[in-house]
Amino acid sequence: MTAKEIRHAYLAFFESKQHHIVSSAPIVVKNDPTLMFTNAGMNQFKDIFLGEAPARYPRVTDTQRCLRVSGKHNDLEEVGIDTYHHTMFEMLGNWSFGDYFKKEAIAWSWELLTEVYGIPKDKLYVSVFEGDEKEGLPRDTEAFELWKQYVPEDRIVLGNKKDNFWEMGDMGPCGPCSEIHVDCRPDHERAATSGKELVNADHPQVIEIWNNVFMQFNRLKDGSLQPLPAQHVDTGMGFERLVRVLQDKASNYDTDVFQPLIQFIAKKAGIAYGADEKTDIAMRVMADHIRAISFVIADGQLPANNKAGYVIRRILRRAVRYAYTFLDLKEPFLNQLVPVLAEQFKGVFEELVLQQDFVQKVVLEEEVSFLRTLATGIQRFENYTAKQADFLMSENAIDLEKSFEDPWVYSILKDQMVISGDFAFELQDTYGFPIDLTELMAREKRWSVDMEEYQKSLQKQKARSRAATAIDTGDWITVHDDPETEFVGYDFLEIETKILKYRQVTAKGKEQYQIVLQKTPFYGESGGQVGDTGRLEDHSRMFSIEITDTKKENGVIVHFADSLPEDIDGQFWAVVDEDKRVQTNNNHSATHLLHAALKSVLGDHVNQKGSLVNADYLRFDFSHFTKITEDELAAIEHIVNKRVRDNIALKEQRLVPYEEALSSGVTALFGEKYGDFVRIITFDDNYSKELCGGTHVQATGQIGYFKIISESAVAAGVRRIEAITADRAEEYVVNQDKEISQLKALLKGNKDLTAAVTALIEENNKLKKEAEKAVVERSGNLKHEIVHHMKTINGINMIAVHVDLPSADAVKNLAFSIKDIVDNLYLVFTTLIDDKPGISVMLSDNLVADKKLNASNMVRELAKDIQGGGGGQPFYATAGGKNKDGLAKVLEKAATLIQ
Repeated sequence: MTAKEIRHAYLAFFESKQHHIVSSAPIVVKNDPTLMFTNAGMNQFKDIFLGEAPARYPRVTDTQRCLRVSGKHNDLEEVGIDTYHHTMFEMLGNWSFGDYFKKEAIAWSWELLTEVYGIPKDKLYVSVFEGDEKEGLPRDTEAFELWKQYVPEDRIVLGNKKDNFWEMGDMGPCGPCSEIHVDCRPDHERAATSGKELVNADHPQVIEIWNNVFMQFNRLKDGSLQPLPAQHVDTGMGFERLVRVLQDKASNYDTDVFQPLIQFIAKKAGIAYGADEKTDIAMRVMADHIRAISFVIADGQLPANNKAGYVIRRILRRAVRYAYTFLDLKEPFLNQLVPVLAEQFKGVFEELVLQQDFVQKVVLEEEVSFLRTLATGIQRFENYTAKQADFLMSENAIDLEKSFEDPWVYSILKDQMVISGDFAFELQDTYGFPIDLTELMAREKRWSVDMEEYQKSLQKQKARSRAATAIDTGDWITVHDDPETEFVGYDFLEIETKILKYRQVTAKGKEQYQIVLQKTPFYGESGGQVGDTGRLEDHSRMFSIEITDTKKENGVIVHFADSLPEDIDGQFWAVVDEDKRVQTNNNHSATHLLHAALKSVLGDHVNQKGSLVNADYLRFDFSHFTKITEDELAAIEHIVNKRVRDNIALKEQRLVPYEEALSSGVTALFGEKYGDFVRIITFDDNYSKELCGGTHVQATGQIGYFKIISESAVAAGVRRIEAITADRAEEYVVNQDKEISQLKALLKGNKDLTAAVTALIEENNKLKKEAEKAVVERSGNLKHEIVHHMKTINGINMIAVHVDLPSADAVKNLAFSIKDIVDNLYLVFTTLIDDKPGISVMLSDNLVADKKLNASNMVRELAKDIQGGGGGQPFYATAGGKNKDGLAKVLEKAATLIQ
């Protein structure tokens, strides 16, 4: 069976068992502060497991794209080294939400594997949870007894909490699990020894293939376990491992999941896969990593220097480093794998197919940038080790290279041949230089890296990051036991409600409260639109607390407040800040009009890549590969304002079936997870029609006026427009008009401002040239006066004087002109330009070559007296500082440097 056939068979099997097939959630997680990436198939169903949202279907099945490179589930360092770990992988899953439980899950697992896929029964082992006395958790005897119906007891392994109790994170849904393992060893090995002892022992041929998790508990902040409102089944089968087993391969990378990529790499590199372990690892790393990189970018996360963006940048750079080091691919190459990958996922994950050109462009730009940085980092590494080697040879009076030939000498020196951990961290932090590359290059020189010191530097940085973003969250305290909340903010800005639950949160040393209401008009931050603010009033409206922000967390709308109401279980009025909401509506609706205008002017390739909508302005990121011209911006702005003046009425459709919405020609955004039913926002059926959960104006005329204030690049292939509307746009125009009036007054009412300003610029340039000419003439006269201050010390002609010139260029020109007429010159100038002290040092070439003098070193020494620093070339260097009172001391000190 091919990979596509295997995937289809899985989904078809569970569809026959009354499971509804759902689409994969985006790999980039939104509205869940505990996760950056989807790391398991259950992530998109977390709110159902917690009882915070109802299940639309009691049984579902899917194939979910996942990423595990950070946090608890971190497989990055194993990727490519072994044959079965991956960054991005597919998780095949079947789910029961309070419907069937262990009996059906186990029976169907066995049926699919042995009857549909035809895996020999004597190759399979299963594991069940052995219990944990410390946690008070009993052995899963129910699963044990069920499995005895299908496999001999000697093929059932009792697993510990680490292997057979599944937890998504430090907090959240969890429960005992039952794994299925396949013994892929050759027949003669399986006949000779049992595979039972090899289960969960990291044997490359005895691997876990499927995990049936029985969700029964919720892990609280204090570590205790609380029973979930209902029992659920959460299963996950690694697609890549399944394909390996069914295609009878020794490695996941030998299947048709990875081979198209690997063979493409091998052909381009001119190295056969299987020829050498090091090059094989490099090809596996590249084939794996391009999958993660491409899908994360396609789902809307661009490489960046923090959070999820940094994780994907690190993966990309790891792949480039392997290509550069082991395959000798010194030019950008990784991006060429994107079309190969997109072809593989046609009909499966169309997000990548539809954005192939965009993803490839982003990867290319990242490669170009890192390859440049990589060369710089390697040069810094070489300089560092060369300097350290010189020191060691000087200290030990030996030739370091020859010492390698003497084992006894080398055994003494190797403890000194250590690269500082601080330096290794600097390479990583400043130049994006992976620590494993630093270690590799060190080993090639027979050096080592002080990893203990490196880890200390790394932990210090992590501590700083944690301190900056640390959030300590308490457990929810239930006030009223209601199953779900209701958002009424599309229709109401105030509503009578009650508090369902709350919890205390400490962030950056400040205590806050998070509150969940039964009904709420507050919009929770999502889709680029900021959350509402307002107040929560008691029923008599005599007392209120301020709602400072509103966010969505796992589908629940959470309100932030600095305090709690006194009567926590009473009735309240939830009141949204109307002015802020109105201004936000203006900007949000304007982004829809802008999106359509961009497509009209620039082309259909334009797709939204991010947005920010608040009461003050809007920010819209979109795919486009060139700078937008002034004429194009004017055309875009004109189209939007024409639509504003048309006063198009909002057409809102709620609870539209997703497939029906797509077939109607609606614009959907990449990286968003849409449910079975969606909301459509339309401003003229032939102009703007988008899926959107945000709030909007009732008619475009409310926007008033739309004004673009900036256009810029955000990343490779991504541009950004910032704009303002309504009151802010009016203020902008009024201020612009005021500035023009002031300019006219300054120019004595000249109506042609462009001509008048051009004339002033030309006149200013003319005056500058005349001033520069005067400075040059003055410098020419000055050099002859300065030569009279020359003193000869130890055969060196020294001049140390203060000069009064208007610019650094004038000082430099004067120094070079004196160098032309004085041999053996050592020149020191002090200056005070714009009240800032400065020093210049000039040396004749022969003093640099013969006397080994260095102007850069000398100027740094002199700069200490003006509390400054500087540098430059060996024959000419400059410095600046803060203390102008130290200039006289500089001139006194100048002679001591050559005496």
